[in-house]
Amino acid sequence: MWFKLRIKIKKAKGYSNSRKYIKLINDASIYDVAINSPTTHAVSLSLKEKNNIFLKREDLQPIFSFKNRGAYNKIFNLSEKEKSAGIIAASAGNHAQGVALACKKLKIQCNIVMPVTAPENKIKAVKRLKAKVTLYGENLSHALTKANKIAKKNKYTFVHPFDDPYTIAGQGTVGKEILQDDINYDVIFVPVGGGGLLAGVSAWIRQHKSKIKIVGVEVNDSACLSEALRLNKRVTLKKVGLFADGVAVSQVGKNNLMVIKECVDEVVTVDIDQVCAAVKDIFEDTRVLSEPSGAVALAGLKLYSKKMENKNLLAISSGANVNFQKLGYIVERSEIGENREKILSIKIPEKSGSFLKLSKIFGKLLITEFNYRKSNSKDAYVLVGIRTTSEKSFVQLKEKLNKLKYTFNDYTDNKISNDHLRHMVGGRSNILLDSNIKERIFNGEFPEKPGALSEFLNNFGSNWNISLFHYRNIGSAYGNILIGIEDHNKNRNMLVKHLHKCGTSFKEETDNRAYLDFLKWLVLIFKSEF
Repeated sequence: MWFKLRIKIKKAKGYSNSRKYIKLINDASIYDVAINSPTTHAVSLSLKEKNNIFLKREDLQPIFSFKNRGAYNKIFNLSEKEKSAGIIAASAGNHAQGVALACKKLKIQCNIVMPVTAPENKIKAVKRLKAKVTLYGENLSHALTKANKIAKKNKYTFVHPFDDPYTIAGQGTVGKEILQDDINYDVIFVPVGGGGLLAGVSAWIRQHKSKIKIVGVEVNDSACLSEALRLNKRVTLKKVGLFADGVAVSQVGKNNLMVIKECVDEVVTVDIDQVCAAVKDIFEDTRVLSEPSGAVALAGLKLYSKKMENKNLLAISSGANVNFQKLGYIVERSEIGENREKILSIKIPEKSGSFLKLSKIFGKLLITEFNYRKSNSKDAYVLVGIRTTSEKSFVQLKEKLNKLKYTFNDYTDNKISNDHLRHMVGGRSNILLDSNIKERIFNGEFPEKPGALSEFLNNFGSNWNISLFHYRNIGSAYGNILIGIEDHNKNRNMLVKHLHKCGTSFKEETDNRAYLDFLKWLVLIFKSEF
């Protein structure tokens, strides 16, 4: 599949909502705190993708993100009464820095509410700008609720992160600068969270260069704009992924959506692996480490470019406030996102010479990983990571395995394998077990906060026995968990209902091939004679 989701927008007739932003963008006051960011020609990526690819370098702003534009323009245009009351905002990071920088420049009291799960580097950055930071809640929604309560109690002026005309106009100056490049762009790619940047950029470009195609890019686990367009109304997502925290928004802005419907051509979604690959691409061409949300637009561009050649394509590199703890995960998943690393589970005979025979099949292909787990006296399973030169070479390898009658499964897109299996020690074990007890496997997310494990186990209680547990944090607000539970109840829904009450979202994976091949019990049934 080309994209996880691709929506072509039947643009609204006329420009009644977007036209009013032209004067606001033209009059926007931002350059006291922002730079006219350069555009970089991504030479290496251009050669690889057979298009002329450019990056609008918002990662070079003083706060390493475009958010200083909209925040400063909004606060600058407040009344003196609103300024003197003091400012409050809620943010997981980049908007918080933009507001704090604006308040420092304009000598205004600044209060920021951030979730307790916000990256430490962003919390420290906000404090360095002399803002008062309150940590509250596990996500942005909790922080927003708290900020509004504090605002009402202390009569502070609340500054919204994206759903405000002056904020949109401030972000729209990015579009104005893009057209100053004097490059005839064919398509411009813009990352989407709440839609402030996309609305501002598209409003300006549509009014001045109507032939340029504008594409919004979302991460598939926080695609609130795509959902709004699909249902033709704003919706609130029940859950958003937090790896790309800069675009982790549950609902697109009201003002933003009205402009987007008039000015944007398409919205596409990408996955986290594709984002990680784009982070790598930005580094290779600029030597700058983008944060995941900063590489979202490029991830969309790369997929789009497969269908064209010799076009001028621009992606907005929107931020570089990367959480250092995420780097290992980004490196690991970038190969999969680039479609270069493939993961295979291969069944081999449990006898001398099997490894050697299998290795000869791979030829000169680079082996990135090789894991073995004995299954029984006859068979063994190996988990093999292979770096392929092309999709064709991978197809040829599978054909060779089929010809030699090997049983194998492609785990490249298997979440259990990628998030857990490759990092676990052990595997199968022989279990003497009562026939009424079955092991069930669930995959979920675990909040990265002090006491989270104890809280979960306390809520889980002692009615079921945990048989497997693996937790892996990826430098985000939530880490991935894999849990095995012994279930002796005939009513299978009882355990599911119990898990939902524990405060953690789970999906059952008992039939997942990675689990069945490498982790499932080899059961010796014990039947009681009593």
